[in-house]
Amino acid sequence: MNAKPYRVLVTGSRDWTRHELVCLALDAAFCEATNAGRLMTLVHGACPRGADAQAADWANYMIRRDLPLKVEAYPANWSLEGKRAGFIRNARMVNLGAELCLAFIKDGSRGASHTARLAEEAGIPVRRWTA
Repeated sequence: MNAKPYRVLVTGSRDWTRHELVCLALDAAFCEATNAGRLMTLVHGACPRGADAQAADWANYMIRRDLPLKVEAYPANWSLEGKRAGFIRNARMVNLGAELCLAFIKDGSRGASHTARLAEEAGIPVRRWTA
């Protein structure tokens, strides 16, 4: 495999319930990485529910199947950064770079919309699903 990982950033609403869409989108990204001979690195915000949790579940399933995948989880530091912690974390994840951003936005989620916008401004292609 190529040394440079294929970084996929997942952002999504805390109340995203369409688990199958998250899995299908990540399956497609995994195939793209594999077809390019690159190891996929899944980057997510470590929210315990919603799209982040669903992405983490998908990653755990893939790892249990012994498929090559790395995961980077970036939880927001609410105690140190207060109400802006999520936005600060989102900007950090985007600034780390990615080949692709998968955005799962329910009811216009401010956090997921913010991350998708930052990714686009950084030149990262964004695929959006809305509910």
